[in-house]
Amino acid sequence: MTLEGLINQWSTLFLSVYYLIVITVCCIVIYNTKSPAKASAYLLLVTFLPVAGIFVYFSFGFNYRKREIYSKKIIKDDNLLAQVIRAVNDNSRKILQNKPEAFGNFDSVAKMVLKNENSLISDTNRVDLLINGEQKFPRLLEDMEAAEKNIHLEYYIYEDDETGNAIANLLIRKAREGIAVRFVYDAFGSSGIKKLARRLRENGVEVYPFYKIIFSLLANRVNNRNHRKIVVIDGKIGYVGGINVSDRYINDSRFENDYYWRDASIRIAGTGVYNLQYTFLSDWNFASGQTLQPEECFFPSGLNREKAGNTIVQTVVSGADSKIPSIMLSMAQSIAVSRKEVLLTSPYFIPDETLLNAIKVVALSGIAVKVLVPGISDSKIVNAVSASYYKELMEAGVAVYRYQKGFVHAKTMVCDGQFSMVGSANMDYRSFDLNFEANAIIYDTTIAEALRAQFYKDLDDSEQIDPVQWRKRSRMQKFKERLVRLAAPLM
Repeated sequence: MTLEGLINQWSTLFLSVYYLIVITVCCIVIYNTKSPAKASAYLLLVTFLPVAGIFVYFSFGFNYRKREIYSKKIIKDDNLLAQVIRAVNDNSRKILQNKPEAFGNFDSVAKMVLKNENSLISDTNRVDLLINGEQKFPRLLEDMEAAEKNIHLEYYIYEDDETGNAIANLLIRKAREGIAVRFVYDAFGSSGIKKLARRLRENGVEVYPFYKIIFSLLANRVNNRNHRKIVVIDGKIGYVGGINVSDRYINDSRFENDYYWRDASIRIAGTGVYNLQYTFLSDWNFASGQTLQPEECFFPSGLNREKAGNTIVQTVVSGADSKIPSIMLSMAQSIAVSRKEVLLTSPYFIPDETLLNAIKVVALSGIAVKVLVPGISDSKIVNAVSASYYKELMEAGVAVYRYQKGFVHAKTMVCDGQFSMVGSANMDYRSFDLNFEANAIIYDTTIAEALRAQFYKDLDDSEQIDPVQWRKRSRMQKFKERLVRLAAPLM
């Protein structure tokens, strides 16, 4: 055989293997990707950039641990689990029946979350809205100082800085006092605390990374991250929201932060903490390999109703182990049933078609819809993708504002001055489908009005996008936004 014939033979073999690999990967994408939009994006990537596309998909898109994570639940006994679910449903339905005025149009949201997540509807709570780290951290340190049995923390970002060490020092002291302290941190978001974690372990604090990264380049390292920010103290007090542990979340002159940081969390005192505790223990068992079970010290009975309060709270969680995107659906449903006003704040605004259409429908129906997004962002690409949605939103009647004072990182929703949501989930594909998130739903006019007042206060530091001026952007700018929007399902 001539050299030319040998080259042609090897070229044919190479191309055959190459096409077989591409076709196989495309089949894997179609079979394993629930979202048609996301599947289409990965198929385009694999087809037109085959080598790089295949690497990106198996690094970031393929869900390696879905089954393993889903199997880690704290109640193993089927009979006990059935009893708990029945009790949760019975108690929740009684509250729905006895206090219909507290839910208004949003009772359908409560029922949906109850059915999909078995999430307790609790009416024995006091809820406090905490704006920025300067309000959250002093209160958190005070509550942890008063802990009597256990302290549970779970954070996406925990940094080895002044704020991180202040909390770490208190945790060490409480552990020495005999308090059980458990801490789960995300191995990707908190990759810089290995020394701090070792110091905590050496001083009696149990510390485990969630989804430990061994070789980051070949692990789908930015998917399936634990993006939750949860603290539960003695099973009585809980924190949830968007604020991580870092100096950047505190707007204080002693910290040389790049910009003002606007964020939000809530403090819950009462039985509404039970769902946060259950979520933490599920994540703890997965991260630690332990098998902690429901006990009185984790779910204390007999909480004082008068001391706790009467605010109705429900939590909704989702992640790679969720059968349906519960957080996204709860947002879409709450928007759909609103009758007066919808106020949305999100630092990463890349809504899927369900949420986008829900927003557009209510706006077209004459309901006031306002969306607050960053003017200053930590991601230019995400901002560009978000910008590609503004035109159709404004054409539907949505008012879009860009925050100018600093970086708005809060993830909040307020509907009709009655219903509100605060949590860790951004309004994007990653939060809805890939990462582990936790949001609190509050059926209470006082909290809703407080969040509403903060929203309008933030508008004073924002600029509204003028639809007429927005349409005058250059064709090149519009093309860039359209181009990056193709990657929206992958963001």
